Amino acid sequence: MAMDGGGAVHNRSVEDVFSDFRGRRSGVIKALTVDVEEFYQQCDPEKENLCLYGFPNEVWEVNLPAEEVPPELPEPALGINFARDGMQERDWLALVAVHSDSWLLSVAYYFGARFGFDKADRRRLFNMINDLPTVFEVVTGVAKKPVKEKSSSANGSRSKSNFKTREAEIHGMYSRQPQAREEVEALYQEDEDEHGDTLCGACGENYASDEFWICCDICEKWFHGKCVRITPAKAEHIKQYKCPSCSHKRGRV
Repeated sequence: MAMDGGGAVHNRSVEDVFSDFRGRRSGVIKALTVDVEEFYQQCDPEKENLCLYGFPNEVWEVNLPAEEVPPELPEPALGINFARDGMQERDWLALVAVHSDSWLLSVAYYFGARFGFDKADRRRLFNMINDLPTVFEVVTGVAKKPVKEKSSSANGSRSKSNFKTREAEIHGMYSRQPQAREEVEALYQEDEDEHGDTLCGACGENYASDEFWICCDICEKWFHGKCVRITPAKAEHIKQYKCPSCSHKRGRV
């Protein structure tokens, strides 16, 4: 997929425009979740009008709007930094998320118009986009949450991640009973059925049983370990896990 310096696609494929949308969306979500502390600091109300940009390579940036008029691409909401200190942080982040959803759609349909997408192409593009949760849904936790597994520990404290517990259980079965493959497959299927609609609080992608996940003990959102830089080995030594967003909020109280 060919792109210019700003990351704009240069062909007429619906799939490529969706890939561009998905990359920009991932960058925006990362700014509002995993990198929220850095994002908050960059949105200084004392600075000029600032915008949140997401790029196709899943990178985000807070910067001044484009100088050229009209701009090459639709521009994000202007002046997001001015409202930062006048609202509760979660409300401000939700507001930025809503405007980001609007911007992402405008960029995608700008490409659709520019590349001459017909009615069928536009419908297909919308359906592909609509299958993903919105930035607002990911940031606010409106997206469906998993049913949490109760801990069986004596002190009553719940497990950090039932996915991790299930993974250890499955590996243990292999070591003890090499012949129990049907039981192992049943466990994986149960995991998929129970958590298939679970979305990562950082990237917004669905749960998969072959990936390590961890749950925040404060907001109860689930995250890919790779998205929050937590490995299974590191998680074993964490008594109470707090995601980047919750850690940032508690640090500023």
